[in-house]
Amino acid sequence: MLETLFFVLIGAALLRAWMNWVRVNMSAQPGSFVMALTDWLVKPLRRALPKSLTRSRVDWASVLAAVLLALVYALLWGALFGVLLESTYWTSGFAPMAVLALLLFALKMMVRVALQTLLILVLGYAILSWIQPGSPVYGLLARLTEPLLTPIRRMIPTIGGVDLSTLVLLVLLQIGLMVLV
Repeated sequence: MLETLFFVLIGAALLRAWMNWVRVNMSAQPGSFVMALTDWLVKPLRRALPKSLTRSRVDWASVLAAVLLALVYALLWGALFGVLLESTYWTSGFAPMAVLALLLFALKMMVRVALQTLLILVLGYAILSWIQPGSPVYGLLARLTEPLLTPIRRMIPTIGGVDLSTLVLLVLLQIGLMVLV
């Protein structure tokens, strides 16, 4: 339950950063949903960040929100499963190892959420390209996935009129998830 909650929150923060990067209208769906999920953390972070970072093309407040959420998840996970409570870590000089393990756990969670979110977006894009390529959702998914698909399209040409870049990206994301586990 805890993992699902943090997966959704981290995914929403990362999706918000990605949507801002590719200049997607945030007033339409899913932008308004993503903003409703993350405003409680992103808005205060945006006020706390230096102006140079808030004016950048990268939405650093959303990225920082995802990092903080991953760290909170790692701390809660560590507290629930005893990593932080075991006195042997703290008394025998293994405290830096415990902290490093939790930081790596948070990083792994962020990468896993990013890969799985991209997998969902690309899969949705692929399915809609077959079923309903004229829909507004297809246009949104195209804008979100094109920055990732364009380099692959340059390397792999269409074969018999079929664009294999989506399939290649799905396989690469799956490999990334397998390596991560």
